[in-house]
Amino acid sequence: MNYYAGIDVSLECSSVCVVDGSGRIVREGRVASEPEALIAWLGSLGFSLERIGLEAGPFSQWLYAALREVGLAVELLEMRHVKAALSAMPVKTDRNDARGIAQLMRLGWFRPVHCKSAAAQEVRALLTARKLVQSKFYDVEMSLRGILRGFGLKVGCTTPKRFPGRIREWVSGHANLEAIAEALLSVHDVLLRQLNGFEKRVRAFARSDARVRLLMTTPGVGAIVGLTYVSAIDDPARFKSSESVGAHFGLTPTKYQSGETDVTGRISKFGDASVRTALYEAAHIILTRSLKSSGLKSWATKLAKRTGMKKAKVALARKLAVVLHRMLVNASDFVADKSTSRVRTAA
Repeated sequence: MNYYAGIDVSLECSSVCVVDGSGRIVREGRVASEPEALIAWLGSLGFSLERIGLEAGPFSQWLYAALREVGLAVELLEMRHVKAALSAMPVKTDRNDARGIAQLMRLGWFRPVHCKSAAAQEVRALLTARKLVQSKFYDVEMSLRGILRGFGLKVGCTTPKRFPGRIREWVSGHANLEAIAEALLSVHDVLLRQLNGFEKRVRAFARSDARVRLLMTTPGVGAIVGLTYVSAIDDPARFKSSESVGAHFGLTPTKYQSGETDVTGRISKFGDASVRTALYEAAHIILTRSLKSSGLKSWATKLAKRTGMKKAKVALARKLAVVLHRMLVNASDFVADKSTSRVRTAA
């Protein structure tokens, strides 16, 4: 008899359900959301498990790595598939979710998700922290501009280094505004120093990674785009075809076909939004900046004349996703003449 388990992970405790090959519940329980506790609970069953389902989430990668390390057949499940499969349940509880995940593992009706390596997760954490500090830095600057604008004081165009001096110049002689400005400028100064520190660390990571340096030979791809893409791909071999990468990051159109109805919609926007944003920004740079001539820019420029600039940028972002993956697989630099051809060698 084969046995299957489903784990619904929460912050403190996780609900676990074990079913047999016929779907009968064998054992249920609530276990602390710690690798040692889950391993001990599963080990106390007295029989081996064919598959263990773990829904992707904040704790999932940590727990998945620990369960895999001790030899358990755990699978990381795609959240949207699990949500769709369990949406028919009238009552949603952690216990019912664990039961539903166990049944999905028994039936094989699930899509496994790649668990990123520790190195890829560290790079992603660095990029996330940099983006957070950058957004707060801009928030403080725009808030200061907005406050002064209410008093008719227009800061105008300036640089990050000249910005504090411009603010102090405008608020001079206004006691309340001086106090507000000094408080916010002190925060602004700290955020600027930390942002510069993150920028140096990001570039150091890019220089030390041969894959990122390889991708940076592509026009429009810098350290941020390269690191974002490499950390998201992690293992290029997990994609059977380079052409599937565009769909993986939500850069392909949705499709609805039923009977006489056949509608092609906008891009799906599934997958990693940060990669989609990075690729779109790279496409924007290629199309709007004066770069070395390449097949990518020529192809996208012709497309923009027919469909418009926005659609051309999305199409170019999708093509970049394919080209960059092929570069990682072949460990080859960017070749302009080959960039516009459809990549089929991995199909």
